[in-house]
Amino acid sequence: MQPQRPGRIDAARASLHARGFTLIELIVVMTIVALLVTIAMPRYFTHLDRSKETVLKADLAVMRDALDKFHGDQGRYPDSLDELVKRRYLRAVPVDPLTESATTWVALNDPARGGLYDVRSGAPGADASGVAFADW
Repeated sequence: MQPQRPGRIDAARASLHARGFTLIELIVVMTIVALLVTIAMPRYFTHLDRSKETVLKADLAVMRDALDKFHGDQGRYPDSLDELVKRRYLRAVPVDPLTESATTWVALNDPARGGLYDVRSGAPGADASGVAFADW
């Protein structure tokens, strides 16, 4: 058996250490990732809120258009949103994107006008410009 040369052992140890990451390197990478997430998350939630507001505006426009068409065809406003669905002016009552429910719509009825003439969101709070959702 030949004695091992010291250069071989040192090379083996060096290759073992070169394959992994040090604790400091891992902490630095995790810190950078945490910083990037901290910067990105507020923008994500802002865009999420804006998209819900956009869907709400579109849903209100569709329902108000259906109300106007119903009035134009029938000469009166419907008694409820369900009547719009039954008469096929709407496929279904849309889900309010802010409350995530189709039952929270606020129906504005006026006996002088003959029924449901407008619809509003039942969501609490206000949009990014400060206008209450109930006033849309």
